[in-house]
Amino acid sequence: MNIVTCYEKEDMTTIKVTEIIEATGGKLISCESDSFIGVSIDSRKINEGELFIALKGNRFDGHDFLPEALQRGSGAIVSLPLPEPIKGKTIISVNDTLKALQNIAHSMRSKQHIPVVAVTGSNGKTTTKEIISSILSTRYTVLKNTGNLNNHIGLPLSLTKISEEDEIIVLEMGASGPGEIRELCEIAAPDYGVLTNIGYAHLEGFKDIETVRKTKLELLDSVRVAVVNADDPFLMEGIYKSGFKGRLVRYGIKNAAETYASDIEMHERGSSFILHVAGNKSIEVNPRISGMFNIYNLLAAAAVGSIFDIDLMEIKEAIGSFAGVPMRLEFKELEGIKVISDVYNANPASMEEAIKELVRSKKGRTIAVLGDMLELGSYEEEAHRRLGRLMSELPVDIFIAVGPRMSYAASEFQRVVHKLQTSAEAGKILKDVWRRGDTVLIKGSRGMNMEKVLEK
Repeated sequence: MNIVTCYEKEDMTTIKVTEIIEATGGKLISCESDSFIGVSIDSRKINEGELFIALKGNRFDGHDFLPEALQRGSGAIVSLPLPEPIKGKTIISVNDTLKALQNIAHSMRSKQHIPVVAVTGSNGKTTTKEIISSILSTRYTVLKNTGNLNNHIGLPLSLTKISEEDEIIVLEMGASGPGEIRELCEIAAPDYGVLTNIGYAHLEGFKDIETVRKTKLELLDSVRVAVVNADDPFLMEGIYKSGFKGRLVRYGIKNAAETYASDIEMHERGSSFILHVAGNKSIEVNPRISGMFNIYNLLAAAAVGSIFDIDLMEIKEAIGSFAGVPMRLEFKELEGIKVISDVYNANPASMEEAIKELVRSKKGRTIAVLGDMLELGSYEEEAHRRLGRLMSELPVDIFIAVGPRMSYAASEFQRVVHKLQTSAEAGKILKDVWRRGDTVLIKGSRGMNMEKVLEK
């Protein structure tokens, strides 16, 4: 099939070859399909009619899986010469396949003239993004990141799923080094931004907390409205120093804010509080998710809902029906034992909040099963030692420390402690020491596989 014919065929599917060539500057090697119903980077999961993008990473090269991908998919974007012609498939050659993915995503976002809300910060990004999406979905069709696909690969991949029915996009933006939020903003071009907080996370890439703040504040260069945590003084100092000229919408509990909570009551599960939004409007809300930190996430989402004119009753209902995010502060009952499973990730701030929730919700003894906090760089030892001292000051009865870094915390803990290397070992010890009436917290960085504790 010649190229002209390929270009002239009409199709109503998502991404046309002409648009891909325009966005990437690529060269059409062969053409069978003139459009694709989606994009995939995983040869194991690609569907018929989708375009495979052969990304090259440190541990893999998508070109190695090209034959498998093209068995089901309809075409591919490549950056290496093909060993032999591929018949019946559309092949586009580019210099950099990752840049091609990002350019395609940006092009698709630009063609849809709809608002983009970007959420970043050290903690609470995924939960805040999910609550925002729930609130906005009461009135609009919303596209959001799947899971926490929030980096230079996941975010553009999420954007390629945009359709003509979508009315608002909500994107979580993560970063592990300077300049990465700016790069994501160049792809997504957000209009609205949410800054949850600034804390000690991913310091291996940032080196220091000031660089963390500077990187998160890169969001302000792109947005015209910023929803910010008024109770985070370090964040607010950076915002005021930045000279941001857009509209600031603050949320909080302690300091002056347009969206705030009062009359907070923490329950065994969830909480209740009076939600106040701009314009002196207020309503009692009853979230199912627990933790003071989640009240901040709820306030950020309510502030965004208010900006988009979501009715206060609809915000209340969305908050009340939100069940939380898997692997984040999940409550389980096992043989008369309350288990708080928060195993997705961990950094000093989120670890401290989880321990406070353990203590707050306890009935009998408290057991903390904690895995290493990773990616803390030179702050690694001190962060773990501070955690051990904190737990000594609180009514934590038993500490099961998992990993070499958590041994620093164990050396500071003043009560019963077990030092282990793996989450599987921790599960065996936990099974021996826990008893009916205990409250158990299980938490650690993703690389520690703390979900395996309960498998035992």
